Amino acid sequence: KINLEKEWENLNKQNINFICKDSAEYPKLLKEIHNAPFGLFIRGKIPDYEIAIAIVGTRKPTAYGLNIAKSISAELACQNILIVSGLALGIDTAAHLAAVEAKGKTIAVLGGGIDDKALYPPTNRKLASTISSEFGAVISEYPPATPALIPHFPARNRIISGLSQAIVVIEGELNSGSLITARFALEQNREVFAVPGNITNPNAAGPNALIKQGAHPLLSVDDIFEVLNIAQTKQNHQAKKIFPSSPEEYKIIELLSDNPAHLDDLIQSSGLDTKIINSTLTIMEMKGLVKNTGAGMYIKI
Repeated sequence: KINLEKEWENLNKQNINFICKDSAEYPKLLKEIHNAPFGLFIRGKIPDYEIAIAIVGTRKPTAYGLNIAKSISAELACQNILIVSGLALGIDTAAHLAAVEAKGKTIAVLGGGIDDKALYPPTNRKLASTISSEFGAVISEYPPATPALIPHFPARNRIISGLSQAIVVIEGELNSGSLITARFALEQNREVFAVPGNITNPNAAGPNALIKQGAHPLLSVDDIFEVLNIAQTKQNHQAKKIFPSSPEEYKIIELLSDNPAHLDDLIQSSGLDTKIINSTLTIMEMKGLVKNTGAGMYIKI
């Protein structure tokens, strides 16, 4: 027999709460989907939010994908937009970390228990603790001690999209879980954005296929503001001065001026890996921090 009093005591010791679907704390958007979870186990506090964007993608991203995830998440978080993801390695982790570093709010949705012993991946225990203590919540429909089994993840994905007005897919193969999240988003009448990628890169196959099927191509966060008709947020974003948002961007911006600098010189002076500096420069161009004047020459804007 289950000792309910003891079970509740164990939850309290781990700072884990449980809310039912009829609770006032249960997210309104999630309640709208036809197969909403009966209840949620929560570490932390689900933030009050008007707009939530899910950012998902492969567990094995390229440097380009990671930089895109960080940049988009940070820019959205700075506009008081909640970032939702699945705490998986790769794109999910980058999105959560960028939201935290931007002092924004984020929710991590797990496919198993949210207690430290069951939390998956275990390498993200510290990140989960940081999120739940200061920046939002770690949640799951599965009780503590539930292992993160493969069949749980598709079900987890419906919650990620259910919490959000839109999802952004950044890198993933054609059979990736990110595309499952995108399908749930369409069923739930959410907007789907995909970051286009190199057609020779298997990680770009998923987002490129979504765009071919009608997803919104995402070239900057302004695309999200326009599609969701977030006029005030877009106005605030455009009025805000854009600053570097990563150590790599800071390092590059310090080396640039109005006088064009060649890519080779930037690589040598910065000490950054060629792939890292190329992907970072691409992000900085999208953000309007730098301009490629041609022949591998860059200036600061």
